[in-house]
Amino acid sequence: MADDELIPPSPSEEAYSVDQDQGEVFTDDDPLALFADWLALAKRAEPNDPNAMALATVDADGLPDVRMVLLKDIDAAGLTFYTNTQSAKGEQLAANPQAAVCFHWKTIRRQVRFRGPVAPVSDEAADAYFKTRARSARIGAWASAQSRPMAGKLALAKEVALKAAQFGIGEVPRPPHWSGYTIVPTQIEFWVNRPFRLHDRKVFLRESVGAPWRTERLYP
Repeated sequence: MADDELIPPSPSEEAYSVDQDQGEVFTDDDPLALFADWLALAKRAEPNDPNAMALATVDADGLPDVRMVLLKDIDAAGLTFYTNTQSAKGEQLAANPQAAVCFHWKTIRRQVRFRGPVAPVSDEAADAYFKTRARSARIGAWASAQSRPMAGKLALAKEVALKAAQFGIGEVPRPPHWSGYTIVPTQIEFWVNRPFRLHDRKVFLRESVGAPWRTERLYP
């Protein structure tokens, strides 16, 4: 049995009736441009991290894995994020360079999903982005053996102190195990809330990277 105090009840007819119809929201035939418009709207409304996305990968046994990461760049190629390449996600992407991500913006009642192959960014791009990070974050990238077992809660603080002493007041270079990935989408699905759960879904599809996009409307 669900905990009535923990799990919200299904909306009532009255609750559905006050849902606002947002009108036409699929206002661009270029899905990446449309996503940029939605992200800009979310940035004005979301209190925290409108660029947060759930990243799904698959491990060696075919078991899906998902975690939140931050989108750091968007261009005609796709969506870019950065991480420790020796982390679980990095190892999974090395073995199977495909991924899916999902953005959900509760404040504007919209969602966007991407699927497609993943390609590493260039060393030049990774270096350029790493230099924009706060110094403490750059030291943390050296100190954390991401996804590995940690010998007690003070182990990371000890490693941070050691790396801070190592670099002193000098430049903190990018670790060789820290870089970025670009998700090059072959499928992008847009979802918007509509009254009475009659939501609107539009998907952009292409057979391969570089192929023209086609669109479909999906039942909610």
